[in-house]
Amino acid sequence: MNTRDLIQCLREGKPISSKAINTFASGLGNDMVSDAQAGAFAMAVCLRGLDDSGRVALTLGMRDSGQVLSWDLPGKVIDKHSTGGVGDSVSLILAPMLASVGAFVPMISGRGLGHTGGTLDKLEAIPGLKTKFSEQQFREIVGDVGCAIVAPNSDIAPADQRLYAVRDVTGTVRSLDLITSSILAKKLAAGLQALVLDVKTGSGAVMQDLDECRALAKSLVATANGAGCPTSAVITDMSQPLLPSVGNAVEIADVMRSFDSKSGPIIEVAVALGEKLLVQANAFYTEQGARDELLKCLEDGRAKTKFGQMISAQGGPKNFVERWDDYLNIAPAFEILAPVDGYIQSMDGTALGEIVVEIGGGRQREDDQIDYSVGLSEISSIGQKLQQGQRMALVHCHDSHIAAHVEKSVQKAILMGKKSPEIPPLIVEWMSD
Repeated sequence: MNTRDLIQCLREGKPISSKAINTFASGLGNDMVSDAQAGAFAMAVCLRGLDDSGRVALTLGMRDSGQVLSWDLPGKVIDKHSTGGVGDSVSLILAPMLASVGAFVPMISGRGLGHTGGTLDKLEAIPGLKTKFSEQQFREIVGDVGCAIVAPNSDIAPADQRLYAVRDVTGTVRSLDLITSSILAKKLAAGLQALVLDVKTGSGAVMQDLDECRALAKSLVATANGAGCPTSAVITDMSQPLLPSVGNAVEIADVMRSFDSKSGPIIEVAVALGEKLLVQANAFYTEQGARDELLKCLEDGRAKTKFGQMISAQGGPKNFVERWDDYLNIAPAFEILAPVDGYIQSMDGTALGEIVVEIGGGRQREDDQIDYSVGLSEISSIGQKLQQGQRMALVHCHDSHIAAHVEKSVQKAILMGKKSPEIPPLIVEWMSD
């Protein structure tokens, strides 16, 4: 079936073979498919959708359009992916935890765009740290340390890179089938033996509607397992940031505090994801055994040490975990005060993320430069009781006039009330098949 016939069959809702879709994906990677044809395909998928076998075929075709890594390591090669949220730095804690218990984590991550932060941007707040490496360097870091968090290169799923660029300008980004294939093509190209997907819901998430999250999680799990990678998904709540901060350097600081405190929402989510991953990869026999190992590596400091080894291997300071507060450049702090007495009822996580973008801590365009030093910290949590004039949060910026403007915006984004609210659970639900 040629590309024109494929698009026509899709548009008319006629059956299409997996081979035809796979061949189309290959054509995206080698330029045998034009941008016009790619746009027509994307629109047809948006209107008609793909069945399970079609999503698997598109995913595998885009994965195989470039380099697919393979590993010869003395442990399981595993990873996680998050659909994005505000104050979500789980990867920075989970990757070294997993490496500390014998797994290998070749994490290919992304940058922030819009109201959500990017893992790579947060890491680059550490002086000297690099995220771009050759394949050989990437392999060496993963083999020596057990984990690395790096930027993708052009050889990873080039068909997806082409199709995404076309979707971006044709209004076809929000397609369940295309989102699924795009996420998984890049992850499966890393040669994983198990994957867990953290699908975020709530006010700070990219996808906020719970029913939409369930549909995406179900699609991701079915497609990844159909492609041969043992995968489960968890829907987690982002009604408030997992760390009490939003920004780059301020989140790194809270990650280090979390390694020391060994508690908090971000630790709870990291342990839950890690437990599921290790069981899926057959690294441990029981969920309790996996959980015990992960908690032990936090308690005895191995996870924190492993994080330091990863930072050093990627060009950061060798003694970062011992002296992180000396290395991080964090802008001066200004207090944000509670406007009334009461309990924090809820917060608009998207608004908090947009505030940080507005003061320079994120991108509105892909080529924007980031000020890693700005952000929000010590954000009070839902359910916390405050008196009028008591500190609600801190804003880190370089100008008191900006701070005054931010204070009003944060006060508007955080809803106060007289009654103690019900606090939403962090783990909403799991999907494993």
